[in-house]
Amino acid sequence: MIKMHKLIIGLTGPKASGKGVIADFLKSKGFIYFSLSDIVREEARNRGLANYTTKQLQDIGNELRLKFGNSVLADRIIEEISKSNNLLFVIDGIRNPAEVMSFKKAFNENFILISITASREKRFQFMLSRNRPSDPKTWEEFLKIDERDLGKDESSHGQQVKKCMQMADITIENNSTIQVLTQKLIKALRINRNVLI
Repeated sequence: MIKMHKLIIGLTGPKASGKGVIADFLKSKGFIYFSLSDIVREEARNRGLANYTTKQLQDIGNELRLKFGNSVLADRIIEEISKSNNLLFVIDGIRNPAEVMSFKKAFNENFILISITASREKRFQFMLSRNRPSDPKTWEEFLKIDERDLGKDESSHGQQVKKCMQMADITIENNSTIQVLTQKLIKALRINRNVLI
């Protein structure tokens, strides 16, 4: 009898780079979806913030990491995955190197970190078109949020997406259509890890 191992794909990258598109594609292939950002959004709602902003979510995420340790968000998801009988998982919203290390420690070679990148101009257009209430609506606001997300002036418990991207096993540039992006993912997984989806 063949023993099946879990496969956990983590997604990192700057805001509106296409991580959600990749996550949706993997969900359509049977992957169970988790998001570190969803934990932060839930915390925001628990605090009575109905119309929260991206900045408020960043603040709450930083606060949780400061209070409970930099890997707190990842550790909550690891617990859920460990209890699950499912084998395929995709995790969105990885923003701190401690989260990456926690996933790698828990799942070893069964964890693949993928970084999705795109130009700032393209990402700003993506952000406007997805039209989340919490997203910035002006270029100036977007730059401010984006620089913080990437790690500018952030402490070790803060947003450190740039460092996470440097830890990625696979990097995919989102510079064309959704179809091209998903084809790049399929090819990269096959070449880098011999994973067929």
